[in-house]
Amino acid sequence: MKTDVYQKVTDKIIADLERGELSWLQPWNAGNLEGKITKPLRHNGMPYNGINVLMLWGASVEAGYLSPYWMTFKQAKELGAHVRKGERGNLVVYANTITKTEEQDDGSEEERKIPFMKGYSVFNVEQIEGLPEHYYLKPEPIIDPALRIEHAERFFGNTGADIRHGGNSAHYANGSDHVQMPAFETFRSPESYYATLAHELTHWTKHKTRLDRDFGRKRWGDEGYAREELVALS
Repeated sequence: MKTDVYQKVTDKIIADLERGELSWLQPWNAGNLEGKITKPLRHNGMPYNGINVLMLWGASVEAGYLSPYWMTFKQAKELGAHVRKGERGNLVVYANTITKTEEQDDGSEEERKIPFMKGYSVFNVEQIEGLPEHYYLKPEPIIDPALRIEHAERFFGNTGADIRHGGNSAHYANGSDHVQMPAFETFRSPESYYATLAHELTHWTKHKTRLDRDFGRKRWGDEGYAREELVALS
């Protein structure tokens, strides 16, 4: 089971890399996805942490969920609700350690901490019927253009990069040496816009006239592509 959980998490991230769809890095309005970014929340309002944030962000973008709330089948039932027939859960993981006492060769005892990870499924509240109304509240609409952050605008403007706006894609185009961004107003928060712009401008630095960074990418999703994405994520 432990190996399966690690493998499932790894497979999900690799699959996104191979498709070129780092879903947790798409915080603009994609179709019916609107509102400010927030960490995924448990049924009691406590946020998820670690890899679970990326896993559930990705699931939300793929399925178009607006609510940040997630819960287990049992938690929904305890709230008098039920998961709709045919709905599939999404994997989250719980990591901790257990302490094991072992006898040494000299007869003494030594405690050893052993890490473990277990996985379980959660459902977004949009997959569940009969929950209290506050679980279904919609996030705020897309942002006002007046919310641009002056010092961030100045910083990115000083890079000298050719930054163009329009469409529904954020990417760096190597051939034309420009960064393409969706309109500011389509993002869920000013911070989301600037974080995405910073990510794409990191790719912009790889150009031969700048850092001349080349990991040997031959095709979309290969090892060179993945290495470049890891640089932009760091």
